[in-house]
Amino acid sequence: MIKREMYLRKIRDSYNSELIKIIIGVRRSGKSVLMLQIIEELKENGINEDHIIYVNFEDYDYIDYTNPKKFNTYVKSKIKDKEKYYLFFDEIQNVEDFEKVINSFRATMNASIFITGSNSKVLSGELSTHLAGRYISMKIMPFTFSEYLELQKSQGIIKNRDDAFNEYIEWGGMPQIYNSTSIQERKMYLRDLYNTVVLKDIVERNSIKDINLLNKIIQFMMENISEVISANSITKFLKNDSVKTSIDTILNYIQYINNSMIASKVSRYNIRGKSVITLLEKYYFIDLGLLQLKSSPIEKKIGGRLENIVYNELIARGYEVYIGKTDNGEIDFVVENFGDRFYIQVADYLSDDSVIKREFGAYRNIKDNFPKYVITMDKLNYSQNGIIHKNIIDWLLENNEEIKFQ
Repeated sequence: MIKREMYLRKIRDSYNSELIKIIIGVRRSGKSVLMLQIIEELKENGINEDHIIYVNFEDYDYIDYTNPKKFNTYVKSKIKDKEKYYLFFDEIQNVEDFEKVINSFRATMNASIFITGSNSKVLSGELSTHLAGRYISMKIMPFTFSEYLELQKSQGIIKNRDDAFNEYIEWGGMPQIYNSTSIQERKMYLRDLYNTVVLKDIVERNSIKDINLLNKIIQFMMENISEVISANSITKFLKNDSVKTSIDTILNYIQYINNSMIASKVSRYNIRGKSVITLLEKYYFIDLGLLQLKSSPIEKKIGGRLENIVYNELIARGYEVYIGKTDNGEIDFVVENFGDRFYIQVADYLSDDSVIKREFGAYRNIKDNFPKYVITMDKLNYSQNGIIHKNIIDWLLENNEEIKFQ
């Protein structure tokens, strides 16, 4: 398994901090592996193994400790002295009232605490109440394109850049997907992942009875990545399929899907008014491999997949991302980073003058001096009027110069 340096780099300075380190991400995105890599670095830095406590609450051996009192007793039984302990709790959402137990550890022990969760609600509700201002969080994504190439290289596989990128567009970056070259086995893996997320993180957690409706909503979102989605548009789609439901039910299901992190909601940002608009959002999937499970084989446009890749890359790099709304249209992405900002337009190819005019012209009403990009699959540079054009592969690899192609 490759070392996930882009995440280790973000959290490394906090290894000894009293702040709770929270790592969230969809199932099988590599949270457990990241924890083990942190543990390995701690050992390399001289931390004794008996001062490192690791519990994976997906492991049946620890099923009893999903009870908060037993969890509390078990961890305290491992503490033998007043030296600092490093506590690692994987899939903490399986523990009832985990927030209270974790806060107790933080308040009473000399400990550095790391937790992971497969549901974004880990960061809400009781956790915010008990740990307000006492934690830092990080979202881990499936492999970026750069990490995918590192994995291929570690397996002795070297492809030309176009072939590599085409495979990544088709199969995404779930770490285990490339353990097999069999299309059937890859699809079985993705189906199993999908079913696990849907059943454990959506259906069971939210007591959903109409699984068929849930699947139809997810399928609609898959068919419309990069498109603005509303509860009304889903209602019309379901009505055409002879499915009746309420707007409130659809809104609830969308929230459950978003909480599971199988898909991410991106709100619109009014660039002129500098405000976030919570209606008419877009949704991008955590991994493009999941689109192998679409009920329809028809691909509406490659541009939507490229947008999804750019969005996931931006989140992996730690940015806040919005859809930009202007007086005359939209910008694909407004990207914020602690007061800094840049804009991105994504297209497949700048195939003719009308497309060039549309993509570059989207910026004509934005008068600020923040950087503006157009990202496509073109290999020629079409930069103009201060707007930077980049090839998408070059952009994805701009922070990793070690990747070599044939």
